[in-house]
Amino acid sequence: MDIESIAERLDTLPPGEKREVLVLLDELADARVRAESNDDFLAFVKEVWPAFIEGNHHRVMADAFNRIASGELKRLIINMPPRHTKSEFASHLFPAWYLGKFPDRKVIQTAHTAELAVGFGRKVRNLVGSAEYAKIFPGVALSADSKAAGRWNTNKQGDYFAIGVGGAVTGKGADILIVDDPHSEQEAALNDPDVYNKTYEWYTSGPRQRLQPGGAICLVMTRWSTKDLTGSILKASIERGGADEWEIIELPAILPSGKPLWPGFWPLDQLESLRAELPVPKWSAQYQQDPTSEEGA
Repeated sequence: MDIESIAERLDTLPPGEKREVLVLLDELADARVRAESNDDFLAFVKEVWPAFIEGNHHRVMADAFNRIASGELKRLIINMPPRHTKSEFASHLFPAWYLGKFPDRKVIQTAHTAELAVGFGRKVRNLVGSAEYAKIFPGVALSADSKAAGRWNTNKQGDYFAIGVGGAVTGKGADILIVDDPHSEQEAALNDPDVYNKTYEWYTSGPRQRLQPGGAICLVMTRWSTKDLTGSILKASIERGGADEWEIIELPAILPSGKPLWPGFWPLDQLESLRAELPVPKWSAQYQQDPTSEEGA
C-alpha cells in the first residue's frame, strides 16, 4: 500500500493510532527524500534550493555529475554562457553533494581569482553545515576545527581546498578537481595569448598533477577564445591521441533552433538584446538535438 492510500484511511483510525501512523509517514517521507537526494544530483538540488527554476540544460549537467559520482565519467568540460547557473551547479551544489556521498574524499576547487574560489568554498561549507544537508546526509558534517572558508574538512577526513589560478597546491590531493571560469572577462578583453598559455601551464603543472588515482576533472567555463583553457586542453588531448577522453557539453544562450537555452529565466527577447555580448560556442556534436525539447532532454 502506498503513502497516499494510507493517508486516505487515516480518519478511520482511533486518535492514538492516527498519531503513530502520521509519525511513521513523516519518517517514510524523509527516508524517501534522503534516498532520492543521495542517488540523484538534481533531486538534491531541488531539496536544498526550493527557488530553483529548472531548465532542460540542468538535466544535461546533472546527468554528467551523476556519472562523475558513479565513476563512469572522468573528464568533463561544460561550456556555457554567463548567468545560466553553471557555477551554482558545478562549484556550489555539486561539491557539497559529492562530499555528502563520499565524505572521506578530497576536492580541489579553482577559479580565476583566489577570492572567487574561496567564495565558492564558503558557500559549500555553509551548505554542508546546514540543517537541511544533515537531513539528507545524516552523520556527515564539518570537522570541529573547520573555520576557514577555503580550507576545511569533513568529520570523515574529507578535504576541501579552494585556490585561484596561479596559486600553489603543494601537499594537496584531489579525487575531483573543479575548474570554474579560469579566465576573467578582463583577461579575455586583452586577447593576449600569454595569459592563456600561463593558465594552461599552471593547470598542467599544478592542480592537474594533484589528481588522485581514478580522480575526475570538471572544467566549467564561458568560452572567450580558441586559445582559452578549454581550447588548450582539447588541443593537447588531440595531439597525444586522446581526443575522446573528454566529454564536452556546449550550450549556447540561444540554441540552433532559435529557442533560448533557459526560457524559464532568460526569455528570448532579453537574450536577443544581449546577443552581441554573449558568446555563442560551436554546437557540440554530442548534443545535436535541442536540449529544450523532449528528445534532447
